[in-house]
Amino acid sequence: MKTKTKYIFVTGGVISGVGKGIMAASMGAILKAKGLKVSIQKCDPYFNVDAGLLNPREHGECFVTRDGAETDLDLGHYERFLDEEMTGNSIWTSGKLYKTLIDAERSGKFGGKTVQLVPHVTNMVQQTFLDNARDFESDVHIVEIGGTVGDIEGLHFIEAVREFPTKVGRENCLYVHVCYVPWLSTSQEFKTKPAQNSLRDLRQFGIIPDMVVARMDVDQLVKAPHVASKLATFCGVREDAVVLMPDAKSVYEVPLNAVKSGVLAPLERFIDHGDPDMSQWEKLVKRIESKPTKTVRIGMVAKYVDNTDTYLSVTEALKAAAWEAGVDLKTVWINAEEATDADFADVDGIVVPGGFGIRGVEGKIAAAAYCLEHNKPYLGLCLGMQVAVIAAARRGGVKCANSEEFGAQEGKNVVYIMEGQQGKESTGGTMRLGNYPAVLKKGTKLAKIYGATEVIERHRHRYEVNQEFTEQIRAGGLEIAGTSPDGALVEFVEAPNCDYFVATQGHPEYRSRPYRAHPMFAGLLKAASKK
Repeated sequence: MKTKTKYIFVTGGVISGVGKGIMAASMGAILKAKGLKVSIQKCDPYFNVDAGLLNPREHGECFVTRDGAETDLDLGHYERFLDEEMTGNSIWTSGKLYKTLIDAERSGKFGGKTVQLVPHVTNMVQQTFLDNARDFESDVHIVEIGGTVGDIEGLHFIEAVREFPTKVGRENCLYVHVCYVPWLSTSQEFKTKPAQNSLRDLRQFGIIPDMVVARMDVDQLVKAPHVASKLATFCGVREDAVVLMPDAKSVYEVPLNAVKSGVLAPLERFIDHGDPDMSQWEKLVKRIESKPTKTVRIGMVAKYVDNTDTYLSVTEALKAAAWEAGVDLKTVWINAEEATDADFADVDGIVVPGGFGIRGVEGKIAAAAYCLEHNKPYLGLCLGMQVAVIAAARRGGVKCANSEEFGAQEGKNVVYIMEGQQGKESTGGTMRLGNYPAVLKKGTKLAKIYGATEVIERHRHRYEVNQEFTEQIRAGGLEIAGTSPDGALVEFVEAPNCDYFVATQGHPEYRSRPYRAHPMFAGLLKAASKK
């Protein structure tokens, strides 16, 4: 009989962005290295139903799960650290929660009862924990509570977490609080009072943490020996359960740093399953810390160059490819609205990532055209494939070729809206989303890159390549290298006369891992390093 699932709840305090997601993912990686089956989810207080309509400049990238949920970027961290594919149930926003509850009430599922915050909302939150643990058949299920303790909009999640031990037993629940301990340069000391106040707020809600993770300035960590004892004294936790976590040069150092900082003691009191095999993380960090002799400059032609979190999975995939290739990556941000041929000439390879809207699109088309004409390594992702096709069609004789998304007229619409998507342009959650299979043509460069002709990539798009223009696209230098299994949708294109010019309608960056680079990114770095 399967051992009862254990649950870890991660809350945060003092400041937002304190690192709860990375810490939750790191604990998951450590437990997985012990041979345990680990799953993870996030509860986010905002009232958006999902992340699909959030402004990426404000909120960072929209990550897409295998089943097509548009989510917070933390799920990307979860997948990269655990090497497990998340689902739509791996994130619950307040908006999604209340919408589900209200839909149930409107359909009569509560039988006329008064629907209240407690117990109906809290019960539904708790059910998501149980459902995820069951669906993933987890030994340990980790739950990150978004926001900071005390935020009004997150109280229903905190209350659900407080009540949960009555369902599974307190011995099966571990509470972890991540807080910030600031360094005051004027007095040359760490101040624990903000962390104490944060922990007091948590206790006032009825939760006494089993572990406290104190985020600190790495440069001053040598002066911190009293912090753990002080937090333990004033906050009611064991001193060996206070884990001091310094800033890291790379987030992938955090699992190793956590082990070095003593996270195993409280974890092993909770679930003892032998020592973790951290060799994979040690090898990765050794790669990251190596000093390659060759530098490769990759230009990212994008419109949100002032917020690189908008393209987080892409930049992480590029890093993984650089580590695998043994080169030093220099990412050069090229503003798509102001891009020139001089910008494209100044880099060794170019990536055009996904995106929406007309702003900056001509700069992206120009980047693809430059790479076609100058044999510059190119990787197009989603919109990056569409602008490549537009560039090729223009070269192939379709003057003013464009996408219907950007106002293309009949006869010029080399990219058009997919069947069934008309009228949904401003509606969330209605695009072609999630994992879809594709078939690569035998003998193509992409089939060689993948080492297969049947592949799966994640998608997030509403427009597709118009195959009525196949001949003009071919005349402009591109070949269709892969389609959906029925041949209806163009999934991959490549330039036969270029050393490395490939593009996909999918988002391969979502399936890259820090210790296993995606082949399309690995191919780009390999080709760019030769330049």
